[in-house]
Amino acid sequence: MPWLNLPNAITLGRIALAVLLAPMLLADGFGIRLAAFIVFLIAAFSDLVDGKLARSRNLITDFGKLVDPLADKLLLAATFFTFYYLSHGGEPRTPFPWFGGTLPWWILAIIFGRELFITLFRSYAARRGVVIPAGAAGKLKAVFQNIATGAIIFWYALWSAQRENGWNTPFWNGVWVPFHRWFAIASLTIAVVLTVWSLAIYLNSFRTLDLQRKAAR
Repeated sequence: MPWLNLPNAITLGRIALAVLLAPMLLADGFGIRLAAFIVFLIAAFSDLVDGKLARSRNLITDFGKLVDPLADKLLLAATFFTFYYLSHGGEPRTPFPWFGGTLPWWILAIIFGRELFITLFRSYAARRGVVIPAGAAGKLKAVFQNIATGAIIFWYALWSAQRENGWNTPFWNGVWVPFHRWFAIASLTIAVVLTVWSLAIYLNSFRTLDLQRKAAR
């Protein structure tokens, strides 16, 4: 099985971790949600490892090219759709770290709309003979998406701990909650902006490469 190598095994492991994340996040308990936070960190860092291994060891396969972006999207879906459910009645005792205490639908529309559009547009570009490499804006977008996701998972874990331990101190109410909330808001806002910006850069790269291809004929 030429597709079965270490980078692809790591990618398949990330898919398994993504499947585990949603039910772990739905369980209202500090221990299980702290475990979910650790699972997410492992999954997020594995995305850096498998790509570097595949390139450095010349283990790039068609299977890896197909499954690696699928694993990334599955991890994104497992967390953000769960956040949306929790913030819209799934767990009313924990306010979502965003204005109004819920995750807006338009954030999901931007994040997943971009992913769907890029997937379809990449196929269109390939049919025209244009291959667009991953850019710095797209990689930075993924970094801030992971930062925001990790911050939100940890937010839910700490609110579970607050209920279990009855935290009602000035530090919790006046320092930690506002700091954590605004950190999550800032990182999620940057992620959304970079999502739109990276799409614009991607389309501009396609336009430039397509013009170069036509000029070279």
